[in-house]
Amino acid sequence: MHFPEAKPANDKDVVVTDSEVGAPKNELKRSLKNRHMQMIAIGGSIGAGLFVGSGSALAAGGPAALVIDFTLIGIMLLFTVHALGELAVMYPINGAFYTYSVRFIDPAWGFSMGWNYAFNWLIVLPFELVASSITLQFWSDKLPNQGVFIAIFLVLVIIINIFGVRGYGEVEFILGTVKVIAILGFIILAIIINCGGVPTDNRGYIGAEYWSNPGAFRNGFKGFCSVFVTASFAFGGTELVGLSAAETENPRKTLPKATKQVLWRIMIFYVISLFLLGLIVPSNDPLLANASGANTKYSPFVRAMTLAGIPVLPSIFNAVILISVISVANTCSYGSTRTLQALAERGHAPKIFATIDSKGRPIYALLLALSFGFMGFIVLAPKGNTIFYWLLALSGLSNFFSWGSINFAHIQFRRAWKMQGRSLDEIPFRAGFGVWGSCIGLGLNILCLVAQFYVALFPIGEKPNVEVFFQSYLAAPVVLAFFLGYKAFTRDWKFGVNLMEIDLDAGRRDLDLREVIRQENEEKANWSTGKKVYDWFKGAKFNTAAFGFLIGPDSLKFMAIDNPELFRFLKKIVLENGGSFNRGLSLLVQLIQVDSYRFWT
Repeated sequence: MHFPEAKPANDKDVVVTDSEVGAPKNELKRSLKNRHMQMIAIGGSIGAGLFVGSGSALAAGGPAALVIDFTLIGIMLLFTVHALGELAVMYPINGAFYTYSVRFIDPAWGFSMGWNYAFNWLIVLPFELVASSITLQFWSDKLPNQGVFIAIFLVLVIIINIFGVRGYGEVEFILGTVKVIAILGFIILAIIINCGGVPTDNRGYIGAEYWSNPGAFRNGFKGFCSVFVTASFAFGGTELVGLSAAETENPRKTLPKATKQVLWRIMIFYVISLFLLGLIVPSNDPLLANASGANTKYSPFVRAMTLAGIPVLPSIFNAVILISVISVANTCSYGSTRTLQALAERGHAPKIFATIDSKGRPIYALLLALSFGFMGFIVLAPKGNTIFYWLLALSGLSNFFSWGSINFAHIQFRRAWKMQGRSLDEIPFRAGFGVWGSCIGLGLNILCLVAQFYVALFPIGEKPNVEVFFQSYLAAPVVLAFFLGYKAFTRDWKFGVNLMEIDLDAGRRDLDLREVIRQENEEKANWSTGKKVYDWFKGAKFNTAAFGFLIGPDSLKFMAIDNPELFRFLKKIVLENGGSFNRGLSLLVQLIQVDSYRFWT
């Protein structure tokens, strides 16, 4: 039996590597499983931004602005994550969108975005540690020195990181599950409170009363614009689905699923919960003005339960907020270390940070990230809060720059793909909204930056103030400084890359067909009998020319495992079709049906 040699359209060997640069001796472990990715996508970034920061946003903009702004940011994130999903499935390499910015936008811009993203997580880590210690004050103001609890939570983060990416994945899975259950429970409770179903709540049926008194909007257009930054902070970390692609067992399969989960997360955990929150908590509640940072005493979610006169539940929900803050602290160490390792691997950071130990941990990058945790002790100094919040200002606009770069990189990738004569059918996973979704996402990011500039220049209830402006907009000049610094160092003042010269095959993970088949067989072994029968009827193909034999994808996979020649031929077809295993398998089935006599003889 003989199978013809299949060659790519350009008649060249397909080069598939994990990185465009020299790989270190040890590599990142591909230990994240499907369940880890699903929970990272659904609840990975839910933290103080949603549970606490939404209170100050409600007070500043009103319930309508809260829902509208979070919905707009959610739509922007939906486009962004789909664009990132397409790139990450195609190129599941470390550094993700930093690397994509270097390849498809401009090396200087990629350098700037890489350090912007790394600094964002490095600085947010001590903030989350301080937040954890403040959260405990909900139960008592007479706790020991705040530094004791900062140290305890820092040690906890260090212990989690000892176990590498698997530890990160397991902790996020457990804590994410708790957060998801808590929000679903709050949604049910909010409906009951709004309908007057709580005996201890003297307000009775509330309905939409708070939308008319004190009103749907507060502080006019300024109030509306001010909510955008709070929303971006609350959504921060959504892009980690793409960053973790390099450490995922099967990104071709798990990333598309995780990407599609983002829509439900946005609708249920943000938009619906905040809409109900605006129905049961008045925006003129004086305590909401203090709902910022980690002041969980003033969390609007906790406040909703307190206003309803419900005992015990506020304490339980505060514990959920504490868990959420620890979860985000865990995410900080992961996001910063993987970005630093990618920067060093490309020569954009000291080479020592590229080192990966035998357990798959970027060990020196991890040590640097954890050392930033000690900055949390700054708040214990006489003017520590002032210093700390100036440091935190560096991360204020970080998310908008990162998300905008993802969208622009996807637009550039599609342009390069088209210019080099590639077919969209070769892309294993395509963004659900195409290149136009990325254009809209990029436009929304720019609008959010403009809105924040307006609020920073003309703050609510104040006159223009230099200090307030830079605390709100400090990240922008820092990003510009990194960009211009790189240009000056390289003396290359041109912007952009030659899309015709980009190697679109570099960085694509080599297709391990046997591993793909093994994983799919393991998954199908756990299916119910009904699902197995349905899959058999869906996949089987009857061919009278093949003497009545049923030739389908499943039977062909088992044949390929035992037949090296068939296996090599199948792998070539899959590579020719953009790495899509199912598409290649389907084409081979068709070939067999067309020339069945040759196949069986």
